[in-house]
Amino acid sequence: MATTTGHIIKETFPVLEMTCASCAVSVATMLQSTPGVEEASVNYADQTARVAYDRDSVTPVALRNVIRSIGYDLVIDEHNREQVQEQAQLDHYRALKKRTIAALILSAPVVVIGMFLMDIPYANWIMLALSTPVIFYLGRQFFINAWKQASHGKANMDTLVALSTGIAWIFSVFNTLFPEYWHARGLHAHVYFEAAAVVVAFISLGRLLEEKAKSNTSAALKKLMGLQPATAIVVAADGVHTKEVPLSEVQVGDIIVIKPGARIPIDGRVESGSSWVDESMITGEPVPVLKEADAAVFAGTINQKGSFRSRAEKVGGDTVLAQIIRMVKEAQGSKAPVQQLVDKIAGIFVPVVIGISLLTFAVWMLIGGENAFTHGLLSAVTVLVIACPCALGLATPTAIMVGVGKGAENNILIRDAESLELAHKVNAIILDKTGTITEGKPVVTDSYFVPENKDVKELQRILLTMEMQSEHPLAAAIIKELQAKGVTPFAAGQLEKIESITGKGIQAVYNKTLYLAGNTKLMKDNGVRTEDTVLRKINEWEAVARTVISFAADGRLLGIIAIEDEIKPTSASAIRSLQNNGIAVYMLTGDNEHTAAAVARQVGVRHYKAGVLPAEKAAFVEELQKEGRVVAMVGDGINDSHALAQADVSIAMGKGSDIAMDVAKMTLITSDLNAIPKALRLSRKTVYTIRQNLFWAFIYNVIGIPLAAGVLFPVNGFLLNPMIAGAAMALSSVSVVSNSLRLKWSKI
Repeated sequence: MATTTGHIIKETFPVLEMTCASCAVSVATMLQSTPGVEEASVNYADQTARVAYDRDSVTPVALRNVIRSIGYDLVIDEHNREQVQEQAQLDHYRALKKRTIAALILSAPVVVIGMFLMDIPYANWIMLALSTPVIFYLGRQFFINAWKQASHGKANMDTLVALSTGIAWIFSVFNTLFPEYWHARGLHAHVYFEAAAVVVAFISLGRLLEEKAKSNTSAALKKLMGLQPATAIVVAADGVHTKEVPLSEVQVGDIIVIKPGARIPIDGRVESGSSWVDESMITGEPVPVLKEADAAVFAGTINQKGSFRSRAEKVGGDTVLAQIIRMVKEAQGSKAPVQQLVDKIAGIFVPVVIGISLLTFAVWMLIGGENAFTHGLLSAVTVLVIACPCALGLATPTAIMVGVGKGAENNILIRDAESLELAHKVNAIILDKTGTITEGKPVVTDSYFVPENKDVKELQRILLTMEMQSEHPLAAAIIKELQAKGVTPFAAGQLEKIESITGKGIQAVYNKTLYLAGNTKLMKDNGVRTEDTVLRKINEWEAVARTVISFAADGRLLGIIAIEDEIKPTSASAIRSLQNNGIAVYMLTGDNEHTAAAVARQVGVRHYKAGVLPAEKAAFVEELQKEGRVVAMVGDGINDSHALAQADVSIAMGKGSDIAMDVAKMTLITSDLNAIPKALRLSRKTVYTIRQNLFWAFIYNVIGIPLAAGVLFPVNGFLLNPMIAGAAMALSSVSVVSNSLRLKWSKI
């Protein structure tokens, strides 16, 4: 996507091969330093670079060459950028998965030998044979990336991994080949093959988990884009003939034929014909809407059984659907997952550790005395070994893995760590009404047949037979209710002159009597009388936001049926639980004020807004965020997707639309809203575990690095043995994993 201002082009390019947040910084820095580039920002979350550049001074090819020089790549093909990026990420994930599995398999025996079987024959040589391919083949990317970063004066997580594993391996090889060097000095020639191999294996595992989480980033956008058909049937200038053309060729003002069951390709207005249109993906409401002359229709919505013609008012990128796609993409791309915290810290940690290692060696050489070189070399290597980032690399992914598993046990699917980081801070939560607070399925709640009508069964059979011929969505609720009572329809032909009356209901003749089923307007048009007792019932039902269908014949009302979208049994208790925890609960709906007020009253929601459009939902989220609130959005429809993407924490109902589930960072695979308070508690416990892990990983380094450097040697002669440093490194990893596993047994 590109926009032009004068000679300045603003364009978004997919970036390949980025592995950490500092990679994004490197790419941005290189782009910004390129002559002709006015502005550049790189988003690691969605793997894109947004560049404003002078097209007369620099070309996309030149930008790509600059990025390639530091080991990354820029996709500049205008026609299939997303496809190229998607395929590259898929290939990268598959390759990383194979390397990680192989590294884990080869590392396992090295760890066993290094920790427990050091005395077996040829132990060092076996570990050398197994660890070498892990470090230099399966982990080669760490060294390649570290070198490219170093060539531009930069360092990242790869630098620390490459240095620590590389030096540990070289030191271990030296001790394997020349053990007598240390023996002559009264020291044991210890090797650290297991430390080096395990680091590569576990850091690769962490990268794999991150790639897995990021792999679905564009799935929601692809599904949204899939809602818009690729072609449209356009009426020719003669007004008679039609032709199917690519959607890109449709112009504003064209007349489009919309066939039964087809998705509407444009935003426009009905020119002729009528039909019911399922707009749930735009409005979130389950009941299809009648579209007659001059009624607005929207791209991506689904036409039902009728056929009509529509004049295009908005096409391509201007449609409501396209705007939702664009807004979702922007909202998603503006965020950075918490997993990158470790990489950001490593950007500072790496040069500090390297500096400490070099300083350690220098100080020992200056004041170390007789064994200065020996002690200095051992201490410098020990610093690098003990500062190994294994615990840091495991701190977040292990807690996330356990937290996600714990959530799955409780019907909560968590898609990324950012939602875990923020969910426990939520102090405002927005609930969509239809399908979230309510079931999202119109059902019959009450029915009443006038007592003097003795043969109610026959009347029900007439009504069922009529409704089975109706295209109205509420008819399905009546059919389901009557069939559940064992009512059977009449045979074909027994009811005559069945006619659907648009916007009012349906009529039919049985035994020369005209029967009517529909709304109040249909009854009034046919002079149907309503007794006061029945009228009171109608008013009572409508007061609680139920739709009333009347059934009449010969000017007499025979019965009434109330239909509503039932509230979930757990909605009220879940909302009460949230409010008791100090969380402000808001209900937003595209439904009318009557229904919204009734539902809000029944479930105890104090704040609600009715008649809200998708963009208004997102704007309301943003409004709360500007007030300093951490906002969670819960929804189930495509119409909620923009608001879900805008929210700090997005939660989709698993029985809703796939789009909502793909956009949301959490999905409840249950209709029980009590899962929401559980999700917030799980967030709090998981984040607490991550923070504990990071704390212990850093405390370990804060204490371990000075000890490794020999800070206690002048005091009591203590010098940390590299073997103990390796064990401490392994212990730090075990402690992190064990702490994460504690979460598995906790209650939420």
